Amino acid sequence: MSLEFLLASGIGVVTATAIYLMLRGRTWPVVVGLSLLGYAVNVFIFAMGRLWQNAAPILSGDGPVADPLPQALVLTAIVIGFATTGFIIELALRSFHESGTDQVDGHAAHDHAPTRTKQDDVA
Repeated sequence: MSLEFLLASGIGVVTATAIYLMLRGRTWPVVVGLSLLGYAVNVFIFAMGRLWQNAAPILSGDGPVADPLPQALVLTAIVIGFATTGFIIELALRSFHESGTDQVDGHAAHDHAPTRTKQDDVA
């Protein structure tokens, strides 16, 4: 098994888990799913930027030079991801305190279930 296949499979599994969690109806799995998706994108950017060995990050004469752009992009994405996660958690807490439920659509889980009547039992 090649390292490329292992890395691509790992990114795929993390992305699939993130999408599954984001499609849940509660706020905490959505927050965790967004964080996982950010991690998967960061690893993907690192993988596309290639890892260089024995290469200077700054042009300093002859020899190979590593591209510093993927590292700069990922570092910026990490900072923005932390800020966005904190903001989403604050929105989720405010929504919970105002609505009394942590459902994403604002309705409790039992509000969506159809109610049964005595006529349903007779029929």
